[in-house]
Amino acid sequence: MRFSKLHGCGNDYIFLNCLEEASEDLPGLARRLSDRHFGVGADGLICAFPSETADFKMVMFNADGSEGAMCGNGIRCLGKFLYDNGLTDKTGLAIETAAGERRMNLWLEGGKVASTTVDMGEPVVEPPIRITVKGINYTSIPASMGNPHSVVQVEQPEELDLEVIGPIFEHWPHFPDRVNTEFVRVDDGAHLSARVWERGSGETMACGTGACAAVAALHRAGRCGRDVAVRLPGGELRVTLTDDGRALLTGPAVEVFRGEVDG
Repeated sequence: MRFSKLHGCGNDYIFLNCLEEASEDLPGLARRLSDRHFGVGADGLICAFPSETADFKMVMFNADGSEGAMCGNGIRCLGKFLYDNGLTDKTGLAIETAAGERRMNLWLEGGKVASTTVDMGEPVVEPPIRITVKGINYTSIPASMGNPHSVVQVEQPEELDLEVIGPIFEHWPHFPDRVNTEFVRVDDGAHLSARVWERGSGETMACGTGACAAVAALHRAGRCGRDVAVRLPGGELRVTLTDDGRALLTGPAVEVFRGEVDG
């Protein structure tokens, strides 16, 4: 089984071409390949399938084998995977996902994709709730990007022990399907700094849907503008909120290596 490993700001995924055939146990394959000690090592597995309504269909699994509806960095890297492997010659793609169709533009350098911009759709921001963890009260702004997020503004995200508090946020009763949590500092109106705990994967180097959720939630609260650079441990993503309320996500897409494993 041939695969490619790509990352967007350190948020890394294993990509499979499933246009003609696919493993019958993709959740099990995701768990096995994502293991950083006994597998390839990744935040999850993303598969390219044929689509009857779009150019391609994306199916993604977290590192624990749970299926995700949307992945911002994953779908951006999928565009590079498809173009660089000769599966499409288009630089504008429509991708079917479990969260709906997403459209993206591929930006080329030297004949290969260097970065991508994805229309992530309209964020759905809900009223804040209170979450108490280890005796500390946090204000969480629930936001959906096709997958659930909890945006928490903090002063020093780098000092948080996410291995301890991340699972508590992930399993908070308000979110029956578990939740991705962004711990965000507002540096100024055009810059945010964040760390992310993703459901099913733990802390990741970056999260595209999380960056969009953070900007949408904090813009709604009057704490940042519409065009914001989100600094994450793995790099920087740019989120632009359009006049009609949609979130555009732009960032790099990098191939790490290609290889073969037993299916």
